[in-house]
Amino acid sequence: MTSDLTGPAARPGPEAAPLAAAPLAESPAAEPLAGESLTAGPPAAAPLAGARVGTGWAAFHRYGPYALLGIATLAACATARALHMSRYELAAAAALTVAGAVLQLWWGHAARTRPEPSKAGACYYALHWALAFALTWLNPFYAFYAVTGYFGAERLLPRRLVRIGLLATAVTMSGSQSGGLPPDGPVGWVVFGALFGVNVTLVIVFTHLAALEDERAVEQAETIRELEHTNVRLQQALDENAALHAQLLVQAREAGVADERRRLAAEIHDTIAQGLAGIITQLQVVSVTRTPDAAREHLARAQELARHSLGEARRSVQNLSPVALTDDSLPEALKKLVAQWSAETGVRAGFTVTGTVEPLHDEVEATLLRIAQEALANTGRHAGAARVGVTLSYMDGEMTLDVRDDGRGFDPLALPPRSAEGGFGLGGMCARAERIAGTVAVESELGHGTAVSARVPLVRHEL
Repeated sequence: MTSDLTGPAARPGPEAAPLAAAPLAESPAAEPLAGESLTAGPPAAAPLAGARVGTGWAAFHRYGPYALLGIATLAACATARALHMSRYELAAAAALTVAGAVLQLWWGHAARTRPEPSKAGACYYALHWALAFALTWLNPFYAFYAVTGYFGAERLLPRRLVRIGLLATAVTMSGSQSGGLPPDGPVGWVVFGALFGVNVTLVIVFTHLAALEDERAVEQAETIRELEHTNVRLQQALDENAALHAQLLVQAREAGVADERRRLAAEIHDTIAQGLAGIITQLQVVSVTRTPDAAREHLARAQELARHSLGEARRSVQNLSPVALTDDSLPEALKKLVAQWSAETGVRAGFTVTGTVEPLHDEVEATLLRIAQEALANTGRHAGAARVGVTLSYMDGEMTLDVRDDGRGFDPLALPPRSAEGGFGLGGMCARAERIAGTVAVESELGHGTAVSARVPLVRHEL
């Protein structure tokens, strides 16, 4: 088919040229079907959009050749009379069309066991090209079928043969676009050469773009892998930090217990032990005295020492386990404490609980209750307040106790000395909080009241 095909040849050309360019921009990383190599990393690391594109290309490689062969056959049948195809040419075209369908059926089954470029893939590509070349020689509209050669070179041929396969397909496409093969006369050859140059240029350009896309896909996959490794390391660091926090909290508890034991030992040594020693001394004097009046005097002293020691013992026990928490939870105990303090001092006081109430560790409850007692005692002795507010807040991982008054205030940098009635003052409250890894902050200004805020870890009661 030569010179009399110049009219029809102009029609398949515009249809085939865009198809020649499109497949070369396809990245192998987007083809998870048989024949592709996933250079962009594991599928789990690919974006969802890339997976959808890969599925689309898989469907095209499986069913596209059948569809394009059917379209080419219909176009050839519709133009056979206009192109003056003989009976022999029609019979040859029919036989080659059937051969193309059989070839595609064979490869559809064989490709499942050949995911990489192989000799079988190269053989299939060569046979496909030969059939397409012969069909376009008979009718240039078979270029619809020949264009699939652009789409399969990367998947089917070894790297050294890819360019050869693309150039061979470019010859077939250029022949169909120039009016059929062989070209008719010098003008036909010039047109064929020009179209061949255009097709080769498109092959080079889109092959380069495909290579750049492959490099970008590899870089993206590497970045995704690095992010996954970073996330793993970050999660490990978070786990280690949580374990360290738990360890520090346990150490803080143990340190608090040890500190309380030292405090209790010091109190026993300074009070009860000394009282018992004094009682023994008085009784020893009674055993050797001969004057009844002197004996009664020493016995009275021994009784007084015994009563004092008993009071010290009770005080030590109360400091270790507050009586107020025996039957009540911390919020209930604080509510009763505030009400009792308000009744005794005549100062208007309110108590508020925020957050979800949870059962707390005994040491946490005892510490917050003692801090509240000391803060209220200081307010009653020094503040001269008209209103007091106490707030207990349950938050995520910590507790806060706030005691605010509208009293006279003071300079926090010049803390008042420890009172003669006993108690530990602000320093004692800080020490109690520190024993369980907590803190106490004091805000005050002369004439504008005082706010004491204790913040401790929320350690739940161990059932």
